[in-house]
Amino acid sequence: MSSVLPDATTPFGQRVAQRLREETVIWLTTVGADGTPQPNPVWFLWDGETILVYNQTTAKRLQHIARNPHVSLNFNSTDDGDDVVIITGEAQVNPNEKLAHEIPEYAAKYAQSIVELGSIENMAREYPVALRIRPTKVRGS
Repeated sequence: MSSVLPDATTPFGQRVAQRLREETVIWLTTVGADGTPQPNPVWFLWDGETILVYNQTTAKRLQHIARNPHVSLNFNSTDDGDDVVIITGEAQVNPNEKLAHEIPEYAAKYAQSIVELGSIENMAREYPVALRIRPTKVRGS
């Protein structure tokens, strides 16, 4: 795992690792041209080093990242505000990334959700732009 992640032998480190493996939605926040944070829920895949997010070609977040690659990601907290995980990092469009249907782990993770889009191939056509986000810091409770 990435060296910025908390120690996996601690309770917080174990929760972070589990959420990166098991959660299906993470909030990706980019910064708009006017400096306003722009949060969006996204599907993602953690590979142990980076977070992969697919995007539509018209997604405003791609313009935001071209201007400012610094992003944050967070999971939903519990109803009373516990189990907070916030990841900051740098995002980069990866034009050489495989499409979603070419990554078995991604296809398996979202198999049930993709049904609404018809197929993983349809999803890959609709969301062809890959972002790789390299975490730089993790905090939470």
